[in-house]
Amino acid sequence: MSNFLHWFIIIISVGSFLGCVWLIWWSSRPRPGEASSGEETGHTWDGDLAEYNNPLPRWWLWMFYLSIVIGLGYMVFYPALGNFAGTSKWTQVKQYEEEMQRADEKYGALFKQYAQQPIPQLAGDTAAMKTGQRLFINHCSTCHGSDAGGATGFPSLKDRDWLYGSSPETIKASILNGRNGVMPPFAAAVGGEQGVDEVANYVMSLSGAPHDAGKALAGKAKFAVCAGCHGPEGKGNQAIGAPNLTDDIWLYRGSIGAVKKAINEGRNGVMPAQLEYLGEQKVHLLAAYIYSLSQAQ
Repeated sequence: MSNFLHWFIIIISVGSFLGCVWLIWWSSRPRPGEASSGEETGHTWDGDLAEYNNPLPRWWLWMFYLSIVIGLGYMVFYPALGNFAGTSKWTQVKQYEEEMQRADEKYGALFKQYAQQPIPQLAGDTAAMKTGQRLFINHCSTCHGSDAGGATGFPSLKDRDWLYGSSPETIKASILNGRNGVMPPFAAAVGGEQGVDEVANYVMSLSGAPHDAGKALAGKAKFAVCAGCHGPEGKGNQAIGAPNLTDDIWLYRGSIGAVKKAINEGRNGVMPAQLEYLGEQKVHLLAAYIYSLSQAQ
């Protein structure tokens, strides 16, 4: 944080508290010409409904002052004043690490026990899979959905269609090290707008989707520049994560517009590595849970 922001936060924060003290003092003191405490103010409604000058109870005012004192104490104890670390030296990272350490002390032996079992065997352990499901919901569901059904740009983990393969070792490697899927833009390579249209129609024809047969025929020859990754028959290559274009499973939806967009602009998909975040033992259990989802289909 810059020195300017440091002092800006301090001035605004402390000034706000001092302003509250002044406001309470100013609003509670008597004013010249004002009715004395307990007397009528001269405001009357409906003929006999009079307003009296009854100040707030003293204990109520002191509660306001006490809350201000507590707030100031909080800012001294915790890091609330710019770069000032607070007398407690508390940080959210420190609290997280302490909580994770306590969790590891409590559950570490259980994860270690699970890590010693092969993934196919572990996938059949009902109790272990309940724990794996909780791991998945906490760490993976944001992208893949709570039911692992995926979304546009995020693959379903419940079917048997896998970009990099469905072996236990491959699933674990994907979680541990992450994946970076890149498809370069190919508009220029296939002959501009017309070529993109023709290749897109050919790609649609591979899965039996609605397409223009004439354009698809013209796009077949131009598909040769795509065959380096997707193969001459468009069946993909799991070694590099190139998807199979002959099935009816699409990561970015299977419309002609989505296919054209992919050829024109390319695609970039990233799955973050989880080794440092979760550790190998938890990843082992998580991989077993994901493996069990595809085996249940």
